[in-house]
Amino acid sequence: MLRTHTCGELRLSNKEREVTLCGWVQKSRDLGGMTFIDIRDRYGITQLVFNMKTDAGLCNKARKIGREYVISATGTVKERSNKNLNISTGEIEIMVKELKVLNPSEVPPFTIEEKTDGGEELRMKYRYLDLRRNPMKNNIILRYEMAREVRKYLDSIGFIEIETPVLIKSTPEGARDFVVPSRLKAGEFYALPQSPQTFKQLLMISGFDKYFQIVKCFRDEDFRSDRQPEFTQIDCEMSFVERDDILETFEGLAKHLFKKIKKFDYEGTFPRLPYVEVIEKYGTDKPDTRFEMLVQDITELAKGKGFKIFDSVEYIGGICAKGGAGYSRKQLDALTDFVRKPQIGANGLVYVKLNSDGTVKSSVDKFFSREDLNKWAEKMNGVTGDVLLILAGERTKTLFALSKLRLEMGKQLKLMDKDTFAPLWIVDFPLLEWDEENQRYHAMHHPFTSARKDDHHLFATDPGKIRANAYDLVINGVEIGGGSIRIHDKQEQAEMFRHLGFTKEEAEKQFGFLMNAFQYGAPPHGGIAFGFDRWVALFGGSNSIRDYMAFPKNTAGRDIMIDTPSLLSDEQLKELSLKVVNK
Repeated sequence: MLRTHTCGELRLSNKEREVTLCGWVQKSRDLGGMTFIDIRDRYGITQLVFNMKTDAGLCNKARKIGREYVISATGTVKERSNKNLNISTGEIEIMVKELKVLNPSEVPPFTIEEKTDGGEELRMKYRYLDLRRNPMKNNIILRYEMAREVRKYLDSIGFIEIETPVLIKSTPEGARDFVVPSRLKAGEFYALPQSPQTFKQLLMISGFDKYFQIVKCFRDEDFRSDRQPEFTQIDCEMSFVERDDILETFEGLAKHLFKKIKKFDYEGTFPRLPYVEVIEKYGTDKPDTRFEMLVQDITELAKGKGFKIFDSVEYIGGICAKGGAGYSRKQLDALTDFVRKPQIGANGLVYVKLNSDGTVKSSVDKFFSREDLNKWAEKMNGVTGDVLLILAGERTKTLFALSKLRLEMGKQLKLMDKDTFAPLWIVDFPLLEWDEENQRYHAMHHPFTSARKDDHHLFATDPGKIRANAYDLVINGVEIGGGSIRIHDKQEQAEMFRHLGFTKEEAEKQFGFLMNAFQYGAPPHGGIAFGFDRWVALFGGSNSIRDYMAFPKNTAGRDIMIDTPSLLSDEQLKELSLKVVNK
């Protein structure tokens, strides 16, 4: 080894010991007859000292060294006179007697400090430099620690990790596939897996009753802060289980991570709410339950009073913002602009301020009496000092807009404590969703999700009302994972394919291998997949999963560090029997 210790290791107990450290120059300071260099590696920072009186040549050499030079320094550990208790090595320093430049460095394009002056695109172009910064380094270490604890927990309860293929067959449903052309079979293509779904079901048929994998998945979909074209799942499957067995098992995983990573014990069991109730109360199936502010339906109370906007709509609902009566007209207008954004889609906002002096002020005063408004307040649990925020329109769209308004008010009123974690299981999702444009059903989760047994009769009469044996885990408004009890019977799977619009031939072409496997003793089984990147970002206190990936893509899906996606040469295209046609 070129070093005897790391830059975060030495303490007063090492005083007077001769050591050698290697690392990068964080910064240097020339103070008259003394020069100080902070040397950094991933373990920490140690101060190096050079004295002009005792070794002028060495001191002058140190003064020529710039930021991010890679150096080796040998010297004696001394107690610092001006201790820095903000760092672990702040009670000691190294009196250097030998200095080597292992590699010089150009001036970095941004400062490598806790708070850098580099914008996101610049830092992504030089990601290898950005990863030297403590915040990014700590993010990557957090990711590693969580992966380690996931493996520890699942190993402790009998799961084994099994790899599944990356080059697979393209299948419908879900997002668009990334496809890979075959050189040996001209005109034929592999697809990169959006999930190992069918393979983990095949592993259950193979008798591996407890499988998991921390696995790369790929989806060609539009970008958001919590999406990347390649992402990581904690993929799990179990045999001979029912829904509650899976929820208890993986609630245990979540509690293990709370304890080991966030250092707290979650008491009791996670709440469980059916999908229909979650939508009614929060307007979304990914609710942040750290705060109340529940959505309330006031349709019956608000209709029939001569206010045309309300009288002409399907649904009227609102939220009560506690302590919000102090909002100014300007702030309320800003909220109106917020809900009118195209991505939210509301037509406008009605407010009712329950003022501290006992008066009630509303944007619809001339249509509704004080008694009417008091009834709204009673239904919405509003008291003096609160403000009621009300939206109206088509039910589904209005509930969605209310869910966004609720989150915005949670932020403005500082109700979202990053150190508080509110997990929730959502159960009894609809099995099928109706696609009006294509006049057919789609699987709300995927085609292998089973229906609840007591809803099977609805396949013949009302498929849209069938509840799925499916479940999601949501923490602080983030969908951490989801899964289901799978179909394990060939006839039931064929019936599901029929309701999804597959012909018998299409189902055989796409999923014949799975249907064939069902003939050879498929056990009852189910599983779950967690968005590992999202979970890490949640524990790290961020909305962006990019900050917790070593080398992510930017918002346009490009890796600007290695400049990809990129063109292929004519020779490569010819080998693959491909031709690029410019649109």
